[in-house]
Amino acid sequence: MVECRFVAENVSGKVISGSITGDNYSDAKKKIGALASRNQLKIRTIEKKSTWIYTARKGNEKPIKGEQKAFNKQEVIEALTRLGYDRMSVNKKLFDFNPVPPPQEIVTFVKISTELMEQKLTFGEIINLLINDTQNKTLKETLKDINNELKKGTDSEVVFMRYQTVFGKFTAYMLGLASKSGNMTEIYRATAKFIERQLEFKKSLKSALISPFTTLFIMFLAVVYYVAYIFPDTANLFVKFKIELPPMTAATLKFSDMLRDNFLLILLFTVGPVMAGLRFAKTTKGRLLVDQYQMKMPIMGNLIHKTNIEVFCRVFYTLYSGSAESIEPIRIAAEATGNTYFESRIKNVAIPLMIKKGVGITDAFKESGIFTETALSRFHSAEETGTLKNTALQLANYYENETVFRLKSIIEIVQVMISMIIMVIMIALTVVSAETATVSPKAPGMGFLVNLFNGFML
Repeated sequence: MVECRFVAENVSGKVISGSITGDNYSDAKKKIGALASRNQLKIRTIEKKSTWIYTARKGNEKPIKGEQKAFNKQEVIEALTRLGYDRMSVNKKLFDFNPVPPPQEIVTFVKISTELMEQKLTFGEIINLLINDTQNKTLKETLKDINNELKKGTDSEVVFMRYQTVFGKFTAYMLGLASKSGNMTEIYRATAKFIERQLEFKKSLKSALISPFTTLFIMFLAVVYYVAYIFPDTANLFVKFKIELPPMTAATLKFSDMLRDNFLLILLFTVGPVMAGLRFAKTTKGRLLVDQYQMKMPIMGNLIHKTNIEVFCRVFYTLYSGSAESIEPIRIAAEATGNTYFESRIKNVAIPLMIKKGVGITDAFKESGIFTETALSRFHSAEETGTLKNTALQLANYYENETVFRLKSIIEIVQVMISMIIMVIMIALTVVSAETATVSPKAPGMGFLVNLFNGFML
């Protein structure tokens, strides 16, 4: 996230200044341009907030070194002067690269904050403690900036959303909302649970799908290399001396020749569609289709679908306060799933039905077509009894337990299947190699003796 400050002039000649954040400098500049166009402003200057490295000294004291974020060099000099430093050197940091903190760091920050809140510490005290103890440089600097902005009275939601690239969009929204709510501890606890579940599911998904497919892909490359380059050197020796090849060896040699003769064509037809598919998946329509069919794919689709419902229910439980204020929690919960198809069906089908036609939550969810019969049945009962909040938590816990148990079973099954596939491939290679090893050239004159023996026997 990049923050840019602009100075502009309106039609009456009045000078106006402000700051806007964006994903990068060009994005922030584009937003400033759009703002200027809407309000008929003439942009004078645009300055990007950067990191400045300084060395400062008070009289004969030992010089200090540090870093400070500012829009220009003069701001840093003025700040140091106000602190009593009379000799200083300020230079812009050339490589101002701050990698996103690992998710575990964010979980730790949220969980520790929750525990300290339960001990009745104020948020100001908590954030000061965490600034001193946080090891990750990016997160430490982010917490410092948040603390400074909150002290100035800036809206907490605006502040946290400014750093959504650090925390993640949903986490930043929840933390910003928590500071304004009357249930800050509960929202922090739910956010920590949400992030942990995301990490756990991704880790399990990696174990179930990514690692096995990576293993198979490497195995495939090894087999192709063996068949296309190593095996032919041996087999072609027999062909050179006109020795008849056994059936499997002959078939493998033909396959090897086909691979080598059509390598570029095969590469085009295998890599081409994959690259095109990945590029399409990055588009809005492509991502929507990928997320839709992700929930329908064999084996893992059902678990992904139920995990989305679990996340939705858990966030809805955290934010829901009554039927009169159900739209916003539903919208935020849909965004929290991270599935664009799930989010689209909620926003474009369920919510419009509730707002325009006054349809109940259960009927609206049913029309969206993304909730299981179990979930719809539980929501229907809860809607009649007025227990939507507790039912959402029950559903979240139910689907969490189910998906965790089933995912472990699937991982075990996939691992067994991968082992069997590797075993079959290794046996096939061993058999072909063994068959090739049995081929031996006939000694000179052996053909004449064989023919003589056959004639004698006749």
